[in-house]
Amino acid sequence: MNTQKIAITIPSDLLTSIDKISKKKGFSRSRFISEVLREKIRNENKKEIKEAYDRVFSDEATRDEQLQTALWFEAAGSGEGQEW
Repeated sequence: MNTQKIAITIPSDLLTSIDKISKKKGFSRSRFISEVLREKIRNENKKEIKEAYDRVFSDEATRDEQLQTALWFEAAGSGEGQEW
């Protein structure tokens, strides 16, 4: 993995907590901060996907089309298109 050094300024009480938790987990400070940031980025990406999904399916016409398509597949007696 390609890494870069950066300098950040954080409150001393936060650094104390980071050091305490990272030591408990057996991680370096850098690894712990990287893992926390990765988790935060994953959560932000999931949030953006959910918001986009919610925007699409908040449209009544799209929601109705999806329902009609699902009902059509169900009536056809085929599992095709129902994998999800």
